[in-house]
Amino acid sequence: MSRRPTPALAVAALLAMTVAGCSSGAAPAVRGIPTPPPKATTPAPRVPAGNAPTETFAVGVRQLKLNRDGDRPLPVTLWYPARGAAGGTPERSAPAATGRFPVVMFSHGLGARPEDYQLLLSRWAAAGFVVAAPRFPHTGTGSDGNVLDVLNQPADVSYALTQVLALDTKADDPLRGRLDEERVAAAGHSAGGVTTIGLFTAGRDERLDAGIVFAGTALGVGTAFAGAAAPQLFVHGEADEVVDYAAGKAVYDAVPWPKAMLSLPKGDHGRALLADGRALRVVADTTVEFLRWTLYGDAKAKDRLPADATRGNLATLDDHL
Repeated sequence: MSRRPTPALAVAALLAMTVAGCSSGAAPAVRGIPTPPPKATTPAPRVPAGNAPTETFAVGVRQLKLNRDGDRPLPVTLWYPARGAAGGTPERSAPAATGRFPVVMFSHGLGARPEDYQLLLSRWAAAGFVVAAPRFPHTGTGSDGNVLDVLNQPADVSYALTQVLALDTKADDPLRGRLDEERVAAAGHSAGGVTTIGLFTAGRDERLDAGIVFAGTALGVGTAFAGAAAPQLFVHGEADEVVDYAAGKAVYDAVPWPKAMLSLPKGDHGRALLADGRALRVVADTTVEFLRWTLYGDAKAKDRLPADATRGNLATLDDHL
């Protein structure tokens, strides 16, 4: 049975009960001897141990037309492992490769569109992931640019995720039997990073097993991370001219789960995500290993992650995974 989204009010109530329970469960102090603080524990990811595919796949791409509540059009671009020779450009509506693949929901930045990130997202698909990227109605290219609508986007992503996962059982759909609904992550850049953080805080979607935040901030969505442990990878340029590096680091510091932060000393707000180059290769390889570990349960991928992150001395990794 698939995991369902947790409504914001339920999350708030759960947090209130958790705080009350912690405050009433402390051990009594002995006079003259301070009570030691409870020992912190790092929760383990909930995806069982396994192995990620060792092959590189060809990549297919297709469009899915969605609309939430009739007034929020959400066209979704899907990149997925496909049959054929690996290494080429994504092929429109190519036959899907054999297997069941984890799903990654990707949220674009303000004034952007999913296709802008194809270089990165197609590399995820080639590694064995189905990537679904909605184009948001008020923050995408050519929209009214209403930045406040970012606060509605976590619900958009949850809705789109439900519709994407439904393809696994939809008769005659090319992705029928190819989606693993128990292995799901969310990722996003800039305003999409805010959206992604929101999916683990006020708009917690319990189906999500992991998150990747590129140049994100908690503005509007907060840092009250809730629900089951979901490892997080933050990627941020130290020379970011839009979202200050310290703002992203502050959110990262608030994450209570296994986490890591990939910092690019010369990185800006994310242009490395859009054009091929050394920085994109480091980011792509690091995020692929993170997804292999969190969604396939591949321990060897976790072991490789630090070396990929620091290759070429382009980035540093704060590793608490």
